[in-house]
Order: sequence, then C-alpha cells, then structure tokens
Amino acid sequence: MDLAIILTFVALATFLLLSVPIGIAIGLSVVVGMTFSDMLPYEFLIQKMITSLDVFPLMAVPFFIMAGEIMQKGSMAQRLLSVSRALVGHLTGGMAHISVLTSLFYGSLSGSAPATVAAVGGIMIPAMEKEKYSKSFSTAVNTAAGCLGVIIPPSVPLIIYGTTAGVSVGDLFIAGIIPGLFIGFCLMVCSYILAKRYGFTGTGKRAPIKEIAITFRDALPALMVPIIVLGGIYGGLTTPTEAGVIAVVYSLIVEGLFLRTLSWQKVIDVFRGTALTTSSIFLVVATATALGQILLFYNLPNMLVEILVSISDNKYILLPIILIFLLIMGTFMDALANILILTPLLLPVVKVLGVDPIHFGIVMIVCSSMGFLTPPVGVNLFVGCSIANISIEKLSVAVMPFLLTMILALLALTFIPQIALWLPGL
Repeated sequence: MDLAIILTFVALATFLLLSVPIGIAIGLSVVVGMTFSDMLPYEFLIQKMITSLDVFPLMAVPFFIMAGEIMQKGSMAQRLLSVSRALVGHLTGGMAHISVLTSLFYGSLSGSAPATVAAVGGIMIPAMEKEKYSKSFSTAVNTAAGCLGVIIPPSVPLIIYGTTAGVSVGDLFIAGIIPGLFIGFCLMVCSYILAKRYGFTGTGKRAPIKEIAITFRDALPALMVPIIVLGGIYGGLTTPTEAGVIAVVYSLIVEGLFLRTLSWQKVIDVFRGTALTTSSIFLVVATATALGQILLFYNLPNMLVEILVSISDNKYILLPIILIFLLIMGTFMDALANILILTPLLLPVVKVLGVDPIHFGIVMIVCSSMGFLTPPVGVNLFVGCSIANISIEKLSVAVMPFLLTMILALLALTFIPQIALWLPGL
C-alpha cells in the first residue's frame, strides 16, 4: 500500500483519538496524505470540497434540519407524547414503551438521533424517574430509542447515503419505513422484558377510545408531517428536496400561526440551530468526499473487493464480516463520516455479492446508528448523560441490552432483505 494512504489513515486515527472535530480531522488527514503524495496537488482538496456540495439532493438536508428545529422549539413533541401515552401507557413498562413510540413519531419529524434524545428524553427521563423507574434504565431506553431518528425517514444519513451511492433518496425513504418500525418494535420487546425483570409496571388501565381519539386529534398536525413528506415523494409529486421545503413551510404555519408556539426569539434560535447543524454536516460531507476520492485514486475499493472475495464469494460469510467492520468503525467515527468514506469502498463488494444498494443503504444506516450508543463517539450517550446527570460508564452498561437487541434486528434486516425492499417494490 502507498505511503500516502498509510499516513492518511494514521493521521485520521490520531486526530480522532485527540478528539478533533470529525470534519476537521478528515480534512487534516487529507492534507497529510497529499503532502506525501507527488501525484495529487493541494488544489485537489479545495476542488473536491466545493464540487461535493454541488449536488441537488443535498439541498434537502438544511430543510429537514430546519423543520426538525421548528418542531423541537414548538409543541409537537409534547402532543406526540400524549398519543403514545394513550396507546401503550397501560402495558408493563408503559413509560418505556411511550419513550420508544414517541421517538418513532418524533424521529419522522427531526431526522436526527441526538435531537430525538434531547426532545423526547428531556421530557421522558424525569417523568420516568417520578414513576419510580431507575435512572439508568430510563436514560438507556431513551438513548437507544433516539437512534430511530436516523432510521425512520426522513433521515439526513439516508440523504447522504443516497447522494454518495447514486441511488434514489425517495426509494431509501420508503425502504426505511418498515425497518424503522421493526427496530422500534424490537426495542419495545426488550423494554417489556427488562421491565418485567425489574418490576416496572404500567398504569394497568387502558385509555378509553374517546381519550385516544382526542390525543390523535391534538397531535394530527405533527402526524401529518411524515404523511405529507413521504406521500409526496412516493406519489411522484415532489422530490426529497421539495418535500423538505414543504415540511418547513408546513411546520412554520402550524407552529407559528395555528398553535402559536413560536416567538421571534425561537425563530432566531431555529435559524441559528439550522445554520450550525448544516455547516457541521456539510464540512464532514466536503472533507469526507475528498478523502473518498483519494481512496479511489489509489484503487482501494478494488483492492478491498479482491481481499474479501478471496476469503469467500458466499454472501452469508462476507456480510457478517462487513457488519462487524461497520460496527467497529461506528465506535470511532461519526455516522455521516462512516457513510461518506465507507460507501465507495463497500458498495462494489456488496454489488459483487448481489446485494441491492437500497437494501445495503438501510443496513449501513442501522449499523451507523449504533455508533450513537458506543463510546468514545456515542453522541446519544452524551446527550442522555447531560439530561439525567448520570456517568457515561453507568449508562454504557445500562444501554447494552438495547444495543444487543438492535444487533439482532440488524441481522434480521441483513439476511431478510424484503423487510427493507418490500415497500419500494410495490
């Protein structure tokens, strides 16, 4: 392997261990690689950083982020919580089920795992402690459920994967619906088993039909967002970018004019939060694309294909190896960086194995979402710790049953592709 590539990876690992922000770490590692390469000019980095952002589907990212910011500053999270409470609050471990179901609903609005933990966990963790749930269990279930924010569409990582892999973002959105619901169900089963073990009971009283109807009526503005977005895309009426614009306009009208939950200060905070989040994401996109181009220049994808195919051409042997690799990388690198860097490397391999790129995209996003639950880059863990005032060591142990549950669900998604491909195939 060329010295420039070796030094690039060494530099990236070093910068990550030093806790350098991921976008800057990738950019600096690219500079290191080009310094020791006599074939790549420094202008290469600037050109790739600019051209990587000149992609139409990426325009959807700031719009979906802004829509999530508007609804986070408004009242929609609380309304979704009321729906979940009416539907599953009576079950054993009812508060945990409420957390998972609300995270499913809210994830379809925000598209962000940390934002889902902050919005839902900020309400549910204190509420669960008041109901005598342990702090570690309360924080763990909300931290794990936050991962649904990037699995259930619309999702920023799905947009990034679609632009990187050259596949339809709309098809990815549709393909993510059943896997998101499936993983949410698995987390609820895990919550039920743990609640039985620890003696956490629900209300024991099923909500009347009238109460359920009222909560659905109050939450209808929030529940309409994924229907409008996904319905427009699946019906061929809008592109994902246009759907993002519609989501912003709709949420502004609903929260600002009808529900009247937005003040001018909150609107300013929405723009500030959108700008900060978008800029950090686009920095990762730009630098990771440049790094990916260097890897392509040195023919690393073909080398990886040859190495893996030399092990076996059986996908039931190679896919578990790829999953383990993705899970390990997720503990060290941000989800977006993983997608941007590893997609060009792994997509040729899975295509040789006959794996559909849409299916692999869902598998990759689920793998990447687990990185939010593992230190040292587990952002969900840090958000949960700050909400509950619990140590990251204690939370890392408490979240393990949910992480193992997600791994089992991942295996099912990997080897039963129709879970992801059934809806896009209709």
